[in-house]
Amino acid sequence: MSKLRVTTINMCFLLVISGCSSTEVVQQPNLNVSIGQQFIDLKKAYDSGALTEKEFQRQKARLIDSIR
Repeated sequence: MSKLRVTTINMCFLLVISGCSSTEVVQQPNLNVSIGQQFIDLKKAYDSGALTEKEFQRQKARLIDSIR
């Protein structure tokens, strides 16, 4: 390989690596879901079998506690 080609490959490698070291912080989107909608979603999850009775009751209690 020529010296120019090796230098070019090394420069490309360094550019790729430097792009991976970003310090940018990615923030979660701010979702405003009402308590009522959360109850509806929780009930749907339970009715579909995604949650057991115990899991449903635990999550429902957490939701109620979050509004007190």
